[in-house]
Amino acid sequence: MLSSCNLEFGFRKVEVAAGFSLRFKKFMIILKSAKEIKKMRRGGQIVAQVCQKLTEKVRPGISTEELDRVASTLIRMNRAVPAFLGFRGFPASICTSVNDQVVHGIPGSYRLREGDIISIDFGVIYQGYYSDMAVTLPVGNVSRDAQRLIEVTKSALDSGITQMVPGNKLYDISAAIQECAENNGFSVVRELVGHGIGQKMHEEPQIPNFGKRSTGPYLKAGMVFALEPMVNMGGYEVKTLEDNWTVVTADGSLSCHFEHTVAITDNGPEILTELH
Repeated sequence: MLSSCNLEFGFRKVEVAAGFSLRFKKFMIILKSAKEIKKMRRGGQIVAQVCQKLTEKVRPGISTEELDRVASTLIRMNRAVPAFLGFRGFPASICTSVNDQVVHGIPGSYRLREGDIISIDFGVIYQGYYSDMAVTLPVGNVSRDAQRLIEVTKSALDSGITQMVPGNKLYDISAAIQECAENNGFSVVRELVGHGIGQKMHEEPQIPNFGKRSTGPYLKAGMVFALEPMVNMGGYEVKTLEDNWTVVTADGSLSCHFEHTVAITDNGPEILTELH
Protein backbone atom coordinates (compact mmCIF):
# COMPACT_ATOMS: atom_id res chain seq x y z
CA MET A 1 0.00 0.00 0.00
CA LEU A 2 1.27 3.49 -0.84
CA SER A 3 1.18 6.22 1.74
CA SER A 4 0.02 9.68 0.67
CA CYS A 5 2.57 12.30 -0.44
CA ASN A 6 5.10 9.53 -1.01
CA LEU A 7 5.62 10.03 -4.73
CA GLU A 8 8.01 11.99 -6.90
CA PHE A 9 7.16 12.66 -10.52
CA GLY A 10 9.32 12.91 -13.62
CA PHE A 11 9.09 12.65 -17.37
CA ARG A 12 10.68 10.06 -19.66
CA LYS A 13 11.33 10.82 -23.30
CA VAL A 14 9.65 8.33 -25.65
CA GLU A 15 10.55 8.15 -29.33
CA VAL A 16 7.47 8.12 -31.57
CA ALA A 17 9.20 7.44 -34.88
CA ALA A 18 12.68 7.94 -36.25
CA GLY A 19 13.07 11.48 -37.54
CA PHE A 20 9.84 12.72 -35.98
CA SER A 21 8.96 14.51 -32.77
CA LEU A 22 9.33 13.08 -29.29
CA ARG A 23 6.65 12.85 -26.65
CA PHE A 24 7.16 12.70 -22.90
CA LYS A 25 5.65 10.06 -20.65
CA LYS A 26 5.02 10.97 -17.04
CA PHE A 27 6.23 8.51 -14.42
CA MET A 28 6.29 8.41 -10.65
CA ILE A 29 9.10 7.38 -8.33
CA ILE A 30 7.92 5.81 -5.09
CA LEU A 31 9.75 7.15 -2.04
CA LYS A 32 10.42 4.52 0.63
CA SER A 33 9.96 5.13 4.35
CA ALA A 34 12.64 4.31 6.91
CA LYS A 35 10.62 1.22 7.85
CA GLU A 36 10.49 0.04 4.26
CA ILE A 37 14.21 0.61 3.75
CA LYS A 38 14.90 -1.39 6.89
CA LYS A 39 13.12 -4.39 5.35
CA MET A 40 15.01 -3.91 2.08
CA ARG A 41 18.27 -3.64 4.02
CA ARG A 42 17.64 -7.04 5.59
CA GLY A 43 16.71 -8.50 2.21
CA GLY A 44 19.84 -6.95 0.75
CA GLN A 45 21.98 -8.64 3.36
CA ILE A 46 20.45 -11.99 2.48
CA VAL A 47 21.34 -11.37 -1.16
CA ALA A 48 24.88 -10.32 -0.23
CA GLN A 49 25.42 -13.41 1.94
CA VAL A 50 24.16 -15.75 -0.78
CA CYS A 51 26.33 -13.97 -3.34
CA GLN A 52 29.40 -14.51 -1.16
CA LYS A 53 28.66 -18.24 -0.97
CA LEU A 54 28.18 -18.44 -4.74
CA THR A 55 31.45 -16.59 -5.29
CA GLU A 56 33.21 -19.26 -3.24
CA LYS A 57 31.61 -21.98 -5.40
CA VAL A 58 32.67 -20.57 -8.78
CA ARG A 59 35.49 -22.70 -10.20
CA PRO A 60 36.27 -24.69 -13.34
CA GLY A 61 34.04 -27.77 -13.60
CA ILE A 62 31.00 -26.58 -11.65
CA SER A 63 27.76 -26.45 -13.61
CA THR A 64 25.54 -23.39 -13.70
CA GLU A 65 22.56 -25.47 -12.57
CA GLU A 66 24.51 -26.47 -9.46
CA LEU A 67 25.04 -22.79 -8.66
CA ASP A 68 21.31 -22.28 -9.06
CA ARG A 69 20.53 -25.10 -6.61
CA VAL A 70 22.93 -23.64 -4.05
CA ALA A 71 21.36 -20.19 -4.37
CA SER A 72 17.79 -21.47 -4.09
CA THR A 73 18.59 -23.48 -0.96
CA LEU A 74 20.39 -20.61 0.77
CA ILE A 75 17.69 -18.08 -0.06
CA ARG A 76 14.96 -20.27 1.41
CA MET A 77 17.08 -21.05 4.48
CA ASN A 78 17.00 -17.30 5.16
CA ARG A 79 13.18 -17.25 4.98
CA ALA A 80 13.22 -15.32 1.74
CA VAL A 81 11.81 -16.16 -1.69
CA PRO A 82 13.86 -16.37 -4.91
CA ALA A 83 12.66 -13.31 -6.79
CA PHE A 84 13.56 -14.52 -10.27
CA LEU A 85 12.00 -17.99 -10.14
CA GLY A 86 8.77 -17.84 -12.14
CA PHE A 87 9.15 -14.11 -12.84
CA ARG A 88 7.53 -13.73 -16.27
CA GLY A 89 8.14 -17.47 -16.63
CA PHE A 90 11.87 -17.49 -15.86
CA PRO A 91 12.73 -21.10 -14.88
CA ALA A 92 15.50 -20.59 -12.28
CA SER A 93 16.43 -18.69 -9.12
CA ILE A 94 19.49 -17.00 -10.62
CA CYS A 95 20.69 -15.84 -14.02
CA THR A 96 24.08 -17.22 -15.08
CA SER A 97 25.54 -15.41 -18.09
CA VAL A 98 28.89 -16.64 -19.40
CA ASN A 99 31.39 -14.79 -21.62
CA ASP A 100 29.44 -13.10 -24.45
CA GLN A 101 26.13 -13.55 -22.61
CA VAL A 102 25.10 -10.15 -21.26
CA VAL A 103 22.20 -11.05 -18.94
CA HIS A 104 19.36 -13.53 -18.34
CA GLY A 105 21.35 -16.68 -19.02
CA ILE A 106 19.42 -19.77 -17.86
CA PRO A 107 21.33 -22.17 -15.56
CA GLY A 108 21.81 -25.61 -17.07
CA SER A 109 24.35 -28.33 -17.74
CA TYR A 110 27.14 -26.03 -18.89
CA ARG A 111 30.25 -26.50 -16.77
CA LEU A 112 32.47 -23.50 -16.22
CA ARG A 113 35.88 -23.57 -17.86
CA GLU A 114 39.21 -22.01 -16.98
CA GLY A 115 39.27 -18.49 -18.45
CA ASP A 116 35.49 -17.98 -18.53
CA ILE A 117 33.82 -15.01 -16.91
CA ILE A 118 30.37 -15.48 -15.40
CA SER A 119 27.73 -12.95 -14.35
CA ILE A 120 25.50 -14.14 -11.52
CA ASP A 121 22.37 -12.03 -11.18
CA PHE A 122 19.59 -12.71 -8.68
CA GLY A 123 17.25 -11.22 -6.12
CA VAL A 124 15.06 -12.11 -3.18
CA ILE A 125 11.68 -11.13 -1.82
CA TYR A 126 11.81 -10.51 1.92
CA GLN A 127 8.73 -9.38 3.84
CA GLY A 128 7.17 -8.16 0.60
CA TYR A 129 10.15 -6.19 -0.72
CA TYR A 130 12.64 -6.98 -3.47
CA SER A 131 16.42 -6.73 -3.40
CA ASP A 132 18.55 -7.36 -6.48
CA MET A 133 22.27 -7.64 -7.26
CA ALA A 134 24.75 -9.02 -9.78
CA VAL A 135 28.46 -9.72 -9.91
CA THR A 136 30.79 -10.88 -12.67
CA LEU A 137 33.46 -13.32 -11.59
CA PRO A 138 36.56 -14.77 -13.24
CA VAL A 139 36.73 -18.55 -13.50
CA GLY A 140 40.28 -19.47 -12.59
CA ASN A 141 42.87 -17.48 -14.51
CA VAL A 142 41.38 -15.15 -17.11
CA SER A 143 42.92 -12.96 -19.77
CA ARG A 144 44.20 -9.52 -18.91
CA ASP A 145 41.50 -7.97 -21.11
CA ALA A 146 38.76 -9.91 -19.34
CA GLN A 147 40.07 -8.89 -15.92
CA ARG A 148 40.21 -5.27 -17.00
CA LEU A 149 36.62 -5.44 -18.27
CA ILE A 150 35.52 -6.74 -14.86
CA GLU A 151 37.41 -4.00 -13.03
CA VAL A 152 36.09 -1.19 -15.22
CA THR A 153 32.48 -2.39 -15.00
CA LYS A 154 32.71 -2.52 -11.21
CA SER A 155 34.18 1.00 -11.27
CA ALA A 156 31.32 2.15 -13.51
CA LEU A 157 28.82 0.90 -10.93
CA ASP A 158 30.72 2.67 -8.16
CA SER A 159 30.75 5.87 -10.23
CA GLY A 160 26.99 5.71 -10.67
CA ILE A 161 26.43 5.09 -6.97
CA THR A 162 28.46 8.17 -6.00
CA GLN A 163 25.93 10.31 -7.90
CA MET A 164 23.02 9.08 -5.75
CA VAL A 165 22.78 12.08 -3.45
CA PRO A 166 19.84 14.41 -2.84
CA GLY A 167 19.92 17.36 -5.22
CA ASN A 168 21.60 15.58 -8.10
CA LYS A 169 19.56 14.63 -11.13
CA LEU A 170 18.64 11.14 -12.27
CA TYR A 171 20.75 11.05 -15.40
CA ASP A 172 23.85 12.20 -13.54
CA ILE A 173 23.92 8.51 -12.56
CA SER A 174 23.64 7.38 -16.18
CA ALA A 175 26.31 9.78 -17.40
CA ALA A 176 28.79 8.74 -14.72
CA ILE A 177 28.41 5.07 -15.68
CA GLN A 178 28.78 5.83 -19.38
CA GLU A 179 31.83 8.05 -18.92
CA CYS A 180 33.65 5.45 -16.84
CA ALA A 181 33.05 2.66 -19.36
CA GLU A 182 33.68 4.62 -22.54
CA ASN A 183 36.73 6.46 -21.23
CA ASN A 184 38.28 3.03 -20.78
CA GLY A 185 37.51 1.90 -24.31
CA PHE A 186 34.38 -0.17 -23.65
CA SER A 187 30.71 0.29 -24.57
CA VAL A 188 27.53 0.32 -22.48
CA VAL A 189 24.48 -1.67 -23.51
CA ARG A 190 21.65 0.64 -24.60
CA GLU A 191 18.70 -1.74 -24.70
CA LEU A 192 18.74 -2.78 -21.04
CA VAL A 193 18.49 -0.50 -18.02
CA GLY A 194 18.62 -0.24 -14.26
CA HIS A 195 15.40 0.50 -12.40
CA GLY A 196 13.58 1.50 -9.28
CA ILE A 197 12.85 -1.33 -6.89
CA GLY A 198 10.64 -1.95 -3.86
CA GLN A 199 7.39 -3.86 -3.62
CA LYS A 200 7.88 -4.68 -7.29
CA MET A 201 11.01 -5.95 -8.99
CA HIS A 202 10.88 -3.19 -11.59
CA GLU A 203 9.56 0.19 -10.52
CA GLU A 204 10.05 3.58 -12.08
CA PRO A 205 12.34 5.13 -13.04
CA GLN A 206 14.20 3.35 -15.78
CA ILE A 207 17.90 4.14 -15.40
CA PRO A 208 19.88 3.78 -18.63
CA ASN A 209 23.63 3.35 -18.48
CA PHE A 210 24.13 6.36 -20.72
CA GLY A 211 22.79 9.88 -20.51
CA LYS A 212 23.34 13.59 -20.19
CA ARG A 213 24.34 15.17 -16.91
CA SER A 214 22.01 17.64 -15.17
CA THR A 215 18.90 16.14 -16.75
CA GLY A 216 16.00 14.14 -15.33
CA PRO A 217 14.12 14.55 -12.05
CA TYR A 218 15.92 15.59 -8.89
CA LEU A 219 17.04 12.81 -6.59
CA LYS A 220 15.52 12.70 -3.13
CA ALA A 221 16.05 10.72 0.06
CA GLY A 222 13.84 7.63 0.07
CA MET A 223 14.43 6.69 -3.55
CA VAL A 224 15.77 3.15 -3.99
CA PHE A 225 17.32 2.07 -7.28
CA ALA A 226 18.90 -1.05 -8.72
CA LEU A 227 21.86 0.23 -10.72
CA GLU A 228 23.28 -2.29 -13.17
CA PRO A 229 25.89 -1.34 -15.75
CA MET A 230 26.22 -3.88 -18.55
CA VAL A 231 29.50 -3.22 -20.34
CA ASN A 232 30.75 -4.85 -23.54
CA MET A 233 34.31 -5.25 -24.72
CA GLY A 234 33.14 -4.61 -28.28
CA GLY A 235 30.09 -2.77 -29.60
CA TYR A 236 27.02 -2.03 -27.52
CA GLU A 237 24.58 -3.93 -29.75
CA VAL A 238 22.92 -7.04 -28.33
CA LYS A 239 20.52 -9.76 -29.45
CA THR A 240 18.30 -12.33 -27.70
CA LEU A 241 18.72 -16.06 -28.29
CA GLU A 242 15.95 -18.47 -29.25
CA ASP A 243 15.20 -19.30 -25.61
CA ASN A 244 13.72 -15.76 -25.47
CA TRP A 245 15.78 -14.99 -22.36
CA THR A 246 19.52 -15.06 -22.93
CA VAL A 247 20.86 -11.73 -24.20
CA VAL A 248 24.26 -11.87 -25.93
CA THR A 249 26.56 -9.35 -27.55
CA ALA A 250 25.84 -9.01 -31.26
CA ASP A 251 29.54 -9.19 -32.15
CA GLY A 252 30.42 -12.07 -29.82
CA SER A 253 32.62 -9.95 -27.56
CA LEU A 254 32.83 -10.45 -23.80
CA SER A 255 30.28 -8.70 -21.58
CA CYS A 256 30.28 -7.85 -17.90
CA HIS A 257 27.48 -6.99 -15.46
CA PHE A 258 27.43 -5.62 -11.91
CA GLU A 259 24.43 -4.51 -9.87
CA HIS A 260 23.57 -3.20 -6.41
CA THR A 261 20.34 -2.11 -4.77
CA VAL A 262 21.01 1.37 -3.37
CA ALA A 263 18.95 3.72 -1.21
CA ILE A 264 19.35 7.49 -1.30
CA THR A 265 19.57 8.95 2.21
CA ASP A 266 20.10 12.45 3.52
CA ASN A 267 23.72 11.40 4.06
CA GLY A 268 24.23 9.99 0.58
CA PRO A 269 23.90 6.53 -0.96
CA GLU A 270 23.51 3.38 1.15
CA ILE A 271 24.31 0.13 -0.69
CA LEU A 272 21.71 -2.28 0.66
CA THR A 273 23.21 -5.33 -1.06
CA GLU A 274 26.77 -4.76 0.18
CA LEU A 275 27.81 -7.36 2.75
CA HIS A 276 28.17 -5.98 6.28
